[in-house]
Parts: sequence; structure tokens; C-alpha cells
Amino acid sequence: MADSSPRRGAPAVVLLSGGLDSTTVLAIAAREAGQRVHALSFAYGQRHALELGCAARQARRFDAAAHEVVDLSHLGRLVAPATSLVAASELAVPDAEARQRQLERGEAEAIPSTYVPARNTLFLSYALAWAEVVGARDIWLGVNAVDYSGYPDCRPEFVAAFEAMARLATKATDVRVRAPLIDLEKGAIIERGLGLGVDYGDTTSCYDPSSVGEPGSADERPLACGRCESCMLRRQGFAAAGVEDPTRYAD
Repeated sequence: MADSSPRRGAPAVVLLSGGLDSTTVLAIAAREAGQRVHALSFAYGQRHALELGCAARQARRFDAAAHEVVDLSHLGRLVAPATSLVAASELAVPDAEARQRQLERGEAEAIPSTYVPARNTLFLSYALAWAEVVGARDIWLGVNAVDYSGYPDCRPEFVAAFEAMARLATKATDVRVRAPLIDLEKGAIIERGLGLGVDYGDTTSCYDPSSVGEPGSADERPLACGRCESCMLRRQGFAAAGVEDPTRYAD
């Protein structure tokens, strides 16, 4: 049976948002698997575009062979009526506590408005194209199906289905979509990343951040809202890991 472990020194493509999970995966691919990572980020009109600055700095910290930011600004306009996560949307990012009360009363949908239709399908498709060009057989992404918001494109079934499609859609027949965090709780993810030297103070998870520092400058950093579901999961994760949360919160 062929060895399915990541090959050390081989090229790999890592989907890198600049968030906690994707930066942990970057560290796993670069330092644990020892691969030559090509980091791929996306500007899709997201409210939290400040994450792209985090992504760029993390790509440099982990010596990425390349870091590309794909302009998908038109996606934000296309999906704005269906998601609160893009700046063009009139929908508000839900407050985590208020949403929990609505769920308990049966007044909210199971999947929150922060879900972006087909986002991971699009992102992985770009990663697949780049992987074929650079000769990568491993595509890494930081989806999680434990401490998450129920997005359908974060489930193990989705990852397996995309991997099967990738092997049919390209010349490579041995592409692997690696999602090493998919069954980990947030605290375990943080512990693993800290062991690999991740600076979580320069990651952002917030869906609706403001900023500190001079806007547009190298000193600008995200200021997390502290109210959205992603901020809640992040706070719970650091508490579970028993380490100080380095995140700057407005609330």
C-alpha cells in the first residue's frame, strides 16, 4: 500500500486566511510535515479583510515559498444577499449570546448568516489549480467540524468528496486534501499550534473587527468585537488550553 504521509521537502498548497485554524495548519505543513508551502489567501469582500495582513505576516514567519492573494471581490457582491460576512451585505453579524437564546427557542436557523455559499469549494478549486502548476500533491486547509458554526463545507464528507473530485479533474491522480484539525476541539488546536511556535497574537478570528493602529499602515492590527460566535469559540479555546488569550477585544 502506498505511503499516504506528506513528503518532507515536497511542495504543498496551504489555504491561509490569517485566522487561528489556518495559521495552525500552515505551521503543521511547514514545521511538522516539513513541506515547502505555497500559501493562498483570498480577498472576497469579507468584513474581516484585516485578516489578510495577518496571513501575509504568518506566511513570512513560516518561510512560505510563495504567498498569493486572489482577488475575488466580485464574490462579495454575488453572495451579499445570503451572508452577513461580506461588507456589501445589509445583514448584521449575529451576536453569539443572542443567537444561542434564539436557537434554544427555535427562532434561528441551525446554520448562521455568517456562512458564505460555496466558499471552501471555490477556495479549494483555486488551490487545486495552483497545486497542479507547482507540482504539489498536498492541499492543506483548516476546517473543523467540532468547535464550529455548522457550515456544510467544513464537514469531513465535503473534504472527502472534494479530494475524490480533484483526482478526476486534474492530471494528478494522487492529490490529497489534508484537514488535520477537522476532529479537534479548539483548545487542542491551540495547544498543537503553540507547540509549533504559532504566534496567535497575530491571528484574527473575528467576523466583524475594527482596527487599532494607523489605517492602511504596517502597524494596523485587528480589534476583535468579542461578541460574534467566532470570538466566543476562540475565547473558549484559549480557556480550555489553559493559556492566556493574546487577542485584543473591544468587548
